Amino acid sequence: MADPYHNNVYHQGDPDGYGTYGEGGQDGYAYQGDYPHQEEDAASDATEGHDEEDQMYEGEYQGIPHPDEAKAARRAARAKARATADGVSEHEELAEQYEDIMEDCAHGRFQWTLFIVLGLALMADGVECFVVGFVLPSAEKDMCLSNAEKGMLGLIVFLGMMFGAFIWGGLADKVGRKKCLVVALAINCIFAFLSSFAQGYGFFLFFRLFSGFGIGGSVPIVYSYFSEFLQMDKRGEHLSWLCMFWMMGGIYASFTAWGIIPRYGWGFSMGTEFQFHSWRVFVLVCALPAIASLIGLTFMPESPRFLLETGKHDEAWMILKQVHDTNWRAKGEPERVFTVTQIKTPKTQEDEFFEIQSATGTAFQRWIVRTLMLTKLVMKNVISLLNRELRLSTLLMAIIWFTMAFSYYGLSVWFPDMIKHLQTEEYKSKVKVFHREKVKNFHFNFSLENQVHKEGEYIGDKFINIEMIFVKFEDSLFEDCLFEDIRSTETEFENCTFKNTRFFNTDLYEEKFIDCEMDNMTTFEHNKKGCHLDFEEDNDVLIYLVSFLGSLAVLPGNIISALFMDKIGRIKLIGGSMLVSAGCTFFLFLSFSQAAIIAWQCLFCGVSVAAWNGIEVITVELYPASKRATAFGVLNALCKLAAILGSSIFASFVGITKIIPILLSFVALVCGGVVALKLPETREKILL
Repeated sequence: MADPYHNNVYHQGDPDGYGTYGEGGQDGYAYQGDYPHQEEDAASDATEGHDEEDQMYEGEYQGIPHPDEAKAARRAARAKARATADGVSEHEELAEQYEDIMEDCAHGRFQWTLFIVLGLALMADGVECFVVGFVLPSAEKDMCLSNAEKGMLGLIVFLGMMFGAFIWGGLADKVGRKKCLVVALAINCIFAFLSSFAQGYGFFLFFRLFSGFGIGGSVPIVYSYFSEFLQMDKRGEHLSWLCMFWMMGGIYASFTAWGIIPRYGWGFSMGTEFQFHSWRVFVLVCALPAIASLIGLTFMPESPRFLLETGKHDEAWMILKQVHDTNWRAKGEPERVFTVTQIKTPKTQEDEFFEIQSATGTAFQRWIVRTLMLTKLVMKNVISLLNRELRLSTLLMAIIWFTMAFSYYGLSVWFPDMIKHLQTEEYKSKVKVFHREKVKNFHFNFSLENQVHKEGEYIGDKFINIEMIFVKFEDSLFEDCLFEDIRSTETEFENCTFKNTRFFNTDLYEEKFIDCEMDNMTTFEHNKKGCHLDFEEDNDVLIYLVSFLGSLAVLPGNIISALFMDKIGRIKLIGGSMLVSAGCTFFLFLSFSQAAIIAWQCLFCGVSVAAWNGIEVITVELYPASKRATAFGVLNALCKLAAILGSSIFASFVGITKIIPILLSFVALVCGGVVALKLPETREKILL
C-alpha cells in the first residue's frame, strides 16, 4: 500500500534555488535550525557597514525576550505537548509544521499587501448591503415600484448573498481560495454594471440577485484565505483589523450616495425609453472596491495551506518561500534563507479521481464528470460538519450566527425606518385642514403641501405648473377646472366629483382618484408617462447621515476588539458584547425622539461589532483547513437567512409597536450570548 504522504527532495544546488530537502528531523520536521548556518558576521549589502553593537537587539536592555527566543519557546512548548499526547494525527503534525513555517516567514509586507487586497473585497460586501437602500427612494420613482416590489428589491440582495456564501464557501475548499474569490468578484462586478443600465424592474431585480450571489462569496473566502497566512499570535488581532473594511464599505457607500444621488444633472436620457439618472451613477461607483480587489488578487498567490491539503506541495513550497523572502527583504534582512526542507502533504481520493478523469473521454465529458464529482464533494464536506467531532461546535455556531444576524440586520432596518416614521408623524402633525372652502375663478400658481381639503367647492379654478405634496381632497366638487403641468407626491382625491374638468400633462393617474365621480366632459390629455423623481422628498439627507453615523460608530468597537481579542479571548468577547448589545436594545423603550434613536443605534453598532469580530475569528479557528471555507459559507448563508427574516419582521412593526422588535432582538442576543459561553476557547489553538 502506497504511503499517503509524499516527501519531496530538493537540493540546494538546483537552479531553482530551493533549500535542501533531506530526511525528516525530529518528529518528522525537517529544519536546518531556525536559520541557515552562516558566519556570524555575514551580512547583506543592506546591512553592510553596521558594526556588531549596532545590530544588538534593542529590547535586550529592557529585559524583553528576543522574538527568536519567544519563537523557540513556543516551539519547545508544542514539542513537549506533542510528546506527552497519546497520539498525534497526521493532520495535526501538518498543522504544527505549517505554524512553524509561518513563524519563520514572519509577519510583514506580504501579509499587509494581502490585507489591503482582501480588505477591499470585504469592503465590497459592506457596500453591497447599502446600495439598494440608498437607491430605492429614487429607483421606485424611476421604475414605478409598488410597495411589494420595493420590499422584494430590498431582500433580493441578501437572497443572492445567502446562496453565494453557501456555494462559494464550499467550492473554495475544493477549487481554491483565490480562484473562487476572483470568479465571485468578477460576477459581482459584471452584474453590478449591468444593473446600473437596467430600465425595467425585472432586469434590475435579476442583476442585483446575481450581483449579491457574486459578492456573497467574499466573506467566507476572505477570512479563510487571510487566516492561512497568519501565525497564531497574530491571527486574532489582524483578522479583527480586517473587519474594519466592512465598516469602511458603509462609510464609502454613505459618502458617495450623499455626493452623487442628489446630483440629477449627472445623468442623461435617450428619449423616454432610456433614463440614466444619478442613482445609476452611484451603482457604478459602488463596484469600484470589488474591481480594485479583483485587480489586486491577480498579483496574489493561492493559499499554500489549501495547496498542501490538495497535494500540490511544490506550489505551496514556492509560495511559502515567496512570503518568507518578501517579508525579510522588507525588514532589511535579505540574507535570511528559507530553511524548510520537508513538508508532509496528504493525497486525497479526490485528487486521484481528477488525475484519472483528466486522461479519459472528451473535454465536455470530463467537464460533466468533474462538475458532478465536485458537487458531490462539496455536499459531502457540508454534511461532514455534523460529524461527531464537529457537530456540537457547528450547532452552537449556527445559533450564535443566527441570533446575532437576526437582531443586527433587523435593527439595522428598524432604526432608519423608525426615524422616518417619526419624521412623517411630525410632518403630519403640522397638516393644515380646510373645511368647506369655496374658491371661484382662482389661479393656483403656488404649490400645495401638507394640506387636507374637506367638502370644498372649486368652480372655474386653474391649477397650473404647481406641485402637490401630501395633499388630499375629500368630498369636494371640481367644476370647469383646469389641471395643467402638475407634479404630485402622496396626493389623492377621495369621494370627489368632477364636472367638465380638464387634466393636461399631469401625473394624476387613476389610482389617485378613490371613489370619485367624473362626467363625460372631464378629460385626461397627455398624461406624464412613467414615474418621475421627486426633487424635494426622495433625497432626504438624514438617510445618508444615519447610515454614516452607524458605520462610523463601529470604529471604536473594531479597535477595542482588535486590541483585546488575544488578551481576553474570543469567548468572553463574543458573550460579553452580545449581552451588552442586548442591554442597548432594552433601553430603546425609553427612546421617543429621532436623536435618541440615532444615539442608541450608534451605541448598538459600536458594541455589536466586537461580537461580530469574535464570531468571525472563532469560526475560522474551529474548523480544519479542508472544511474551513465550507463551514464559514454555511454559517454565513444562515446569517443572510436570519437577515432576511429579521429585516422583514422588524420592518412590519414600524408605526405599529416597538415592543415586539425590541423584545425579539433582546431575547435573541441574550440567547446567543449565553450559548457563546459554551464554545471552546481557540486563541492558543493552531489552525488545523
